[in-house]
Amino acid sequence: MSSRLEIELTSERPDGTWTWRAAGAKQPKGDLDATLLPPGTAVGAVLRVDAEVLVDGIEITAVLAPKAQRQEAGKLEILGSGKSEPLVTTQLAGKGKGKGKGRGRKGGRGGDRPRGDSRPAAPPQRPAPKRLRPGREHRNALLADLPPEQRPIGEQVLRGGIPAVREQIAKQNEQAAKEDRPKLPESQVVAMAEKLVPQLRRAEWRDRAEAALADLEELDLRDLRSVVVAAEDGARDEETRAMRDQLSEGLTRRVSEEQGLWVDDMTENLDAGRFVRALRISSRPPKAGAPVPKALSERLVKTVAEGLNSRTKQEVYAATLDALSFSPVRAQVRITSKPE
Repeated sequence: MSSRLEIELTSERPDGTWTWRAAGAKQPKGDLDATLLPPGTAVGAVLRVDAEVLVDGIEITAVLAPKAQRQEAGKLEILGSGKSEPLVTTQLAGKGKGKGKGRGRKGGRGGDRPRGDSRPAAPPQRPAPKRLRPGREHRNALLADLPPEQRPIGEQVLRGGIPAVREQIAKQNEQAAKEDRPKLPESQVVAMAEKLVPQLRRAEWRDRAEAALADLEELDLRDLRSVVVAAEDGARDEETRAMRDQLSEGLTRRVSEEQGLWVDDMTENLDAGRFVRALRISSRPPKAGAPVPKALSERLVKTVAEGLNSRTKQEVYAATLDALSFSPVRAQVRITSKPE
């Protein structure tokens, strides 16, 4: 089940993941991939995110931009000349050779070419990959087949796992105490929920697997990898094992292809003199921990070191340092000067 949350980052792990909790509360909590976070994110930051609530917990799928603060529109004071003049004036243009001057002609404004930047044009950025958007066909079918007394329990398991079931029991028992009604037997309800978890996990995985297969060539590798990893619990029969194998083969091929594109993107941006973008790309390998090829790494280090000199604009210098802090070549760059 997809939902929108506000979370607070609580720590950064050495493996490239961050821990989080619901903003202003202790629960829920979990971890997320550092590649989802904007540069410069620090512990304690409060973010708006899209999350997928699964049987095993909550998976953060995207970090949203902060809400723009509304500003009151400024008011312009119109100062007149004080003279009484006609409200509408007309003036007929004379016929001449100057018709259309300044549009699409050499020397006109429309024909001006940008100056001051002799670098090659920046390579176009690749379109963002698709995020996984699973349906609910198999989960709904399983819920429909459950006995009526188990259906609400199954729905709670899908919303938040066993913790969600315990929380709902506590709420209902609190209300029952106020109304002098019998309380729910917590141990029995939880035991029933635990028996449902494997079935729900398989149904949930199949919904995710079918969505991943439908967008196999364009799906974000993190989403595809998460489905393949979860196949250990979800693929239990011949049909689902075939789906698992297809997804696994697709993941291996996509990682190899994306690795080549990753190297190409860094090379093209270095060729165009865009070393800041090349640094940012270097920090987002298709496979976590993948090193930059040696020759390209040496070129990137040399280009960055040469680009950070006393003549570098402060904003470019700051952007480079920010990008460098996340790049795998950060320990190799030796900075010898700073902006004047």
